Amino acid sequence: MIQIEDKIISLEIFDNYFVCDLNTCKGSCCVEGDSGAPLSIEEKILLEKIYDKIKPYMRKKGVESIKKEGLAVIDEDGDLTTTLVNNNECSFVNFENGIAKCSIEKAYADGAIQFKKPISCHLYPIRINQYKDFEAINYERIKICEPACSCGSKLEIPLYVFLKEPLIRKYGEDFYKELSDLAKALIDKN
Repeated sequence: MIQIEDKIISLEIFDNYFVCDLNTCKGSCCVEGDSGAPLSIEEKILLEKIYDKIKPYMRKKGVESIKKEGLAVIDEDGDLTTTLVNNNECSFVNFENGIAKCSIEKAYADGAIQFKKPISCHLYPIRINQYKDFEAINYERIKICEPACSCGSKLEIPLYVFLKEPLIRKYGEDFYKELSDLAKALIDKN
């Protein structure tokens, strides 16, 4: 573990290679799991404000799920998450050529909204746990992401490099520069 400010970072984000391979995994992270995507209160409020602009990009099942259960729910762990369709995929999932895609991200790409997607989705497979005095930044290793690990290994792209954009989005350029410098120092040390 290393520490930057009040963030404790697992060395696994430096030691593991990762590049999403949607043609192989088919976007399983948006479909499988025990609950929807974790949301902050601010993200929930923002999604409520822009929902009408996202809705045209969604499947009917997702719209119906949100109409019935709301845009977000509290899951079994007490976390605020996106609603699921039939306890399966995220309500915001749409399928293109058999691959799960995010309707929020599609609306963003089309310029309909200025919000790319929840930060928990953008950072995945990094998970952030908030504690009283610090944040823990960890790599969540799951079977459905094995193709991404293989792809990242072939391309020799570490997880923290693949997730540069969302890490900067979450913590800023200065944090990412310090993270990169630490990664280089770790590599030079070994």
